[in-house]
This record gives sequence, structure tokens and C-alpha cells, in this order.
Amino acid sequence: MKFSDVHHISLNVSDAQRDTAFYTDILGFKTIPRPELPFKGAWLKMGQQQLHLLEIADFKAPKGQHFALTVSDIEQARDLLIQHSIKVSEPQAIEGVCLQCFFSDPSGNLLELNQPLQ
Repeated sequence: MKFSDVHHISLNVSDAQRDTAFYTDILGFKTIPRPELPFKGAWLKMGQQQLHLLEIADFKAPKGQHFALTVSDIEQARDLLIQHSIKVSEPQAIEGVCLQCFFSDPSGNLLELNQPLQ
């Protein structure tokens, strides 16, 4: 079996409308058509991949589980989040690999900003 890339990430959220606004208005993802499904949610485009939000009643975000977003300037990306009152960790280096920092979406899902060093 050969894989070419990741098609989409499915992410549980506690409020699909609120989280959709976060991912589109702040992070710049684009909404894309979503078929009629028996639960609330949204499909978003991020680069070549998609993020599918699924609204789950009483959702509690898992600890440590996250996905990373590649950025070319971690300080600029971090500043944008801070301007929107989003708490973001200080960038840390993984020697020879990347700079990374972390923040959470409104449902508490952990996300990483990742600036490759090479």
C-alpha cells in the first residue's frame, strides 16, 4: 500500500459554529461544501489537506494529542494569535529540526506551530 499524503484530519469539537469561526477567521482556513450528515460540523480546507470538525456533546479535548501547522515565520504567526487573545507557548527549538510552540482551539484541542529549520 502506498500513501501520497494526508487527505483530512477529523477533529472533535464542542461547538462547531464557534470552532469554524476560529479556524476560518483567525487561522485562515476556507470552508468547503459538506454533505448532509446527522451531526453538526464543518469541512475546512488547509493547504492541500482538509480539516473536518465534528460537534460532540460534552467533548473534552485529549491531553497531548495535536497536529502541527507549518509556518515560515513562527514569531509572526505567534504574534497574530496573541493579537486575538490566544495563549501561545514560547517557541522552543528541537535542535536541527524546528522551532515549535503550542496553543489550543476554543474546544481545547492542542495545535502546534512548526517552523522547520531546514
